[in-house]
Amino acid sequence: IPTLFSIMTRSLLSVFEEDAANLTDYTNKLLQSMQRVFGAQVLNTTQTPPLLVFSHVKTQTLNSLHTELANQMADGMVFPLIQFREKDLTEISTLKEIYGIATDEHEAAMVKYSRLPKKRENEKVLKADLVKEVAYTRRKQHSASLQYYCALNALQYRKRVAMLEPMLGYTQAQISFFKKGIELVSKKMDSFLSSVSKMTKSIQTQLDSEAEGMRVSQRELLSVDDSVYMPDTDSESVNRTLIQKAGYLNIRNKTGLVTTAWDRLYFFTQGGNLMCQPRGAVAGGMVLDLDNSSVMAVDCEDRRYCFQITSPSGKTSMILQAESKKEYEEWICTVNNISRQIYLTDNPEAVAIRLNQTAIQAVTPITSFEKRQEGSPNPDRSAVRDQHVCPLKTAPEPEDLIAPGTPIQFDIMLPASEFQDQNRAGGRRTNPFGETDDDCSAESDDSLLQQVFAVRFLGSMAVRCGDNQEVIYEAMRQVLAARAIHNIFRTTESHLMVTSSSFRLIDPQTQVTRISFQLEEVCQFAAHQENGRLIGFVVEGRDWSEGDEEGEPSFSAFVFESNTEGEKICYTMNLAKEITEAKKDPEALAQLMKNMPLTNDGKFLLLEPETGDTSDGAGQEDLESEA
Repeated sequence: IPTLFSIMTRSLLSVFEEDAANLTDYTNKLLQSMQRVFGAQVLNTTQTPPLLVFSHVKTQTLNSLHTELANQMADGMVFPLIQFREKDLTEISTLKEIYGIATDEHEAAMVKYSRLPKKRENEKVLKADLVKEVAYTRRKQHSASLQYYCALNALQYRKRVAMLEPMLGYTQAQISFFKKGIELVSKKMDSFLSSVSKMTKSIQTQLDSEAEGMRVSQRELLSVDDSVYMPDTDSESVNRTLIQKAGYLNIRNKTGLVTTAWDRLYFFTQGGNLMCQPRGAVAGGMVLDLDNSSVMAVDCEDRRYCFQITSPSGKTSMILQAESKKEYEEWICTVNNISRQIYLTDNPEAVAIRLNQTAIQAVTPITSFEKRQEGSPNPDRSAVRDQHVCPLKTAPEPEDLIAPGTPIQFDIMLPASEFQDQNRAGGRRTNPFGETDDDCSAESDDSLLQQVFAVRFLGSMAVRCGDNQEVIYEAMRQVLAARAIHNIFRTTESHLMVTSSSFRLIDPQTQVTRISFQLEEVCQFAAHQENGRLIGFVVEGRDWSEGDEEGEPSFSAFVFESNTEGEKICYTMNLAKEITEAKKDPEALAQLMKNMPLTNDGKFLLLEPETGDTSDGAGQEDLESEA
């Protein structure tokens, strides 16, 4: 079944349909010419030549020869062409209309099925009716397409005979007419006509064989169970090593400022590009460059199996919906494999399998971060990063950074008791936009910096040290590998507020603080050297399990994905550190505030708007729409 809707089939279908249209036009013109020749021959039969007016015998003989020639032209030249036009070309036109109607019915059924909401998942009757309707229209479209394709294939053979028969009929009629001058016709002509006749029979035999084979294949394809046509009933396991993928997806398009619409289009990957082929187009066009892009599952409106692809810059993104869970997971894995540029290697399939096995075994990274830094494709980014992160030391082994078998937490859950305590405390929520009430704490009044970034929490884990930047990179690698192994694609979006005294992770819906870190507890932070939207930091705590009064130092790494460049977040974190150090020296603090622009009220530092300026309501709307 997938071969019926492959890229080659769709392209050939347009070519065959255009060929059928050109053949129809050519046949009509050829028939008009043949009819003019036949009319001239009939007119010649009714008129007596002037030179033979006194030769009655010769006149009768010549008239009978012309009459026989006219009959042979009608039978061998005009009639086969009329039969070909009325039978084959008319059948193609009829099957094309039936195929179009079946396709429209299937599209309408798929639109109804795609709109099936998750909140009605328990209504088995509604879902069963929609599934049956999709299966019925899909079978109907399948049957119509098979008949239409068979007719187009048969036309490719039949047109050879149809174009030769009129010429052969005309030639044979002329040869019969000039029977008395047969000695003028060479034996090569007889051999040519014999070979043409044999070729015609061979083509007819090949056509019969192909037609029988297509009928057998059609019966086999139509004899499958109805479950093959039902969506979301895949029995095969998910292939996570694909580097090419093709199929229908629903894409969300903006139709207005706040309204969206879903369109069902045919998507396929070609090299490192995501292509889309609209209906009726001979070839597809590029939609997005997948190199170094990111893909993840998202909750979108009231639809299932949705995922989002984002360009490396974060400025271009699209939300797509797959037909089934298997397609949904395979598309995510395929885009993830392509983003690693596996297709550029000599043996992409083997590399994809090896990378998948490597992720499952959770071994050391494929390429060390030291090599990535030495051969970094963007030295300017590395230079900016070195301004606000600690210098790299000699790269230790992964076991020295993170203990093997360390558990990973993939979400930050706010306890119910803490949520109730925050609601009971006067109903006041944490405001990520820097607005303060009269009863705010001294810490909020004292804060000179408040910046908000839209981030998605990927995971956190315990680490062995906090003074080495490599521990952040290793934590990023293990978190992403664990998500791929356990098939965890969903992430929770939060607002990361960076102030001059703390880092806070805030729920964007309830404005409740999920987790907070004092600035002096954060001992290391860095952005990924290749994927600029990955950022992580290490927090130092105390472990009193040994009974020591001071407690043993413990370290935890937190990994996030942001909508903006991670370098901007690192810059803001480094600025917060500088403000904290400057608070110890009033002169240094005054000099720092003198060099940095402030808001109108003089309370907060004013940074670039793209780094998360949310001083008014419009900023909040832009932040949420970008996330």
